[in-house]
Formats: sequence, structure tokens, C-alpha cells
Amino acid sequence: MRSAQQRNLRGLGAFALATLAVTACGGEAPTRFYTLVRPTPLAPLAAGQAAFAIDVQPVRVPAQVNQPELVVRQGNGEVALVETRRWIAPLPDEVRGALVAELGAALGAQDVSRVAPPPGAPVYRVLVDVQRLDARLATSVRLDAVWTVLDVSAPGTLKARWTCSTQVTAPVGAGYDALVNGAQAGLARLAADIAGVVEAAQRDRAAVRCPG
Repeated sequence: MRSAQQRNLRGLGAFALATLAVTACGGEAPTRFYTLVRPTPLAPLAAGQAAFAIDVQPVRVPAQVNQPELVVRQGNGEVALVETRRWIAPLPDEVRGALVAELGAALGAQDVSRVAPPPGAPVYRVLVDVQRLDARLATSVRLDAVWTVLDVSAPGTLKARWTCSTQVTAPVGAGYDALVNGAQAGLARLAADIAGVVEAAQRDRAAVRCPG
């Protein structure tokens, strides 16, 4: 009889521990996922409106921030990985996707990875090297990038390239949503700078100048 009671008590104890474990897991903060692609870029134009195409190459980002989690700077040399705040895709893909969307809206041009350019239409290849992406909660997001626009469709000696840089600091409010919005704003500014060079190249290649 006592043996049966002991077995029952052990079973109840195991059940209590299992229940506690489930409750503890259920009490953890849920993981939230973010994207750098804005739902509706500003001033959208009809796809294919431009008489040229863009070719946004894979983007380079600093190894320090190339993580699934959001990386937040907390001091001069201290950073934190936020386990419950993550990118929905690898950060280089997120940055490239945001630039493709922003450039498509600004220029009305399709990226060649999505659709083939019209026969004989100019193709501007875009290479982006993000050299700094610092995020500070309730402070700012700093984006530094060096980028190049190549007219890869021009024949022979008419090929041209323009290499420029963009530095932008976007103030942000409190919370991680505001931090992501700041990163989106920085990429929108970067895309606007790139779009300006492409538009200038279409008008007069000899007059192209870097922004700022």
C-alpha cells in the first residue's frame, strides 16, 4: 500500500515539475521578426516605367552586425544581441531587398533578378558595401556605405562607373520598432542617393556627380 502511495506521489511530483517547465516556457517573451523592406516606399512609380533596368548585386555588411538577431550598441565597445528581436531573413538579403524596393519606386525600374530588361535598354549595376550600421536604442541609427553604379550595357569605351559614399544618422525614439524604422529611413536615403546618380547618368553621363 505504501509503495503504491509512494509511486503516486512520485508521479504527482513529476507532473508538477513538467507543469512548471511548460509555464516557464510560456512566460518567456515571444520572438518578434523584422524586415528592412518598407511596406509602401514613398512616391511609387509604375513598374517598368523607366527605359532602363537596375542590377542590385549582393550587399556586403559588417560581420559584427551580420547576425540573425538585432545588434544594439550599448557603449563605446559594448554591443548586445537581442534574442527576442530578429531579422526575418539574413541581414545582407534584407538590405538588398530594401534597396531593390526603394530604387524600383524612385526610378520606376525593374531589377534584372526579377525581370529581363528590354532589349537594348541600359542596365545599371549597383554594388553596395555597408561599412557601418550602428543602432542605439532611443538615440539613432548610423549608416555608412560606399557604393558604385556601373553602366554595364554601354559598349567598349563608353562603359562608365561612379563610386560614391553615403553617411546618414537617423534619430529614433524608444523601442525596437523605432530602431528598425530608423534603419529603414537610412536605407531610403542611401537608395535616393543611388537613384540620383542613375537619373543623372541617363540625362548626361559627363555631368554625373556624387551626392552632397
